[in-house]
Amino acid sequence: MPAEKNKLSFFTEVRKWTVMLLVALVLFFGYQYFTKKDDTSTVEYDTALIQQQIKNVGKLVVTEGHFAEVLTYKDNKKYLGNLIAFEKKALVIVNADVTVAFDLSLVKYDIDSINKIVNIVSIPKEEIKISIDMKYYDTESSRFNEFSGDDYNKIAKIAKANIAKKIEKSPLKKNANNRFVSELSKLLIVTQTMGWKLQYNGDPMEQESDLNQKIKG
Repeated sequence: MPAEKNKLSFFTEVRKWTVMLLVALVLFFGYQYFTKKDDTSTVEYDTALIQQQIKNVGKLVVTEGHFAEVLTYKDNKKYLGNLIAFEKKALVIVNADVTVAFDLSLVKYDIDSINKIVNIVSIPKEEIKISIDMKYYDTESSRFNEFSGDDYNKIAKIAKANIAKKIEKSPLKKNANNRFVSELSKLLIVTQTMGWKLQYNGDPMEQESDLNQKIKG
């Protein structure tokens, strides 16, 4: 009788520990499941929020400038071995409105949601648009050398080339680039605020000067 009682007590103890082990396993895997799900949800939420913030930052940054110049155009048509020449000429006043633009919506980037990193892959080049208005004064020509459409096209081409040289020497492109960096640095603020990191082709960007140096590089 005591032996049967001991055997029963043994099986009861084993059953109790088995039940406790099963309960522990259920609790452990349940905890892992719900914890993992919450982490995934948080990462997905952060990633979606980062993408929305980047979209909000994207816009067209435009810097405008005005240039003017006086252009003298001359053309000679010669006959009989340069013995006879017919000249046409014109004084041209050129006014040009210039815009230098960066489209931030064209910035390409990758998002590493696991390591919380936004990596800028490429940025758009500046778009330069030149709108020219030309006024002709003191136009002179002859029946043997009259102004034609080719002349006006040639004058417009020369005027645009001259304006382009003035743009390169002016601070217009530098000012546009500074504005572009300033707008792009908003991505830096967004990522840092959310506890993420910003990189440009793998290089960490921790402040606006880093972006400035990398872009002008």
